[in-house]
Amino acid sequence: MKKSSIIGIIVIAIAIAVIISTYSSTSTYGSFNDAKTTKSELHVVGRLNKTKELFYDATKDANYFSFYMKDNKGEECKVVFSGTKPQDFERSEQIVLTGQMKGSEFHASKILMKCPSKYTDDKLNVTEVSAKKSASI
Repeated sequence: MKKSSIIGIIVIAIAIAVIISTYSSTSTYGSFNDAKTTKSELHVVGRLNKTKELFYDATKDANYFSFYMKDNKGEECKVVFSGTKPQDFERSEQIVLTGQMKGSEFHASKILMKCPSKYTDDKLNVTEVSAKKSASI
């Protein structure tokens, strides 16, 4: 075999490996019911249940925040986030969680909030919070 053929095969193998690793690390959108049946990370879209308690006590554990959310299919679940409570969380119009089910609780690694804008009614502020660091988009 020529050197160019061997190099071409190596480049193709690396490209396939990159595509497979990218595909396997992506998560899909679903509901809490879907999260119960899958082991991979899911994005769950829903709304905060404001009638139930939000628990965050920075003096006891600053990296524990829990609340109840209803997904778009109407199923409610307790959500546990290993991070600080996002600012203006109660004002959020819609929440997108990234995480997976552990027992009967959804453990979120990221929270994406869509909050009403304070300047105009037709635009939304989007704030993303992850368990490691927080950022504003």
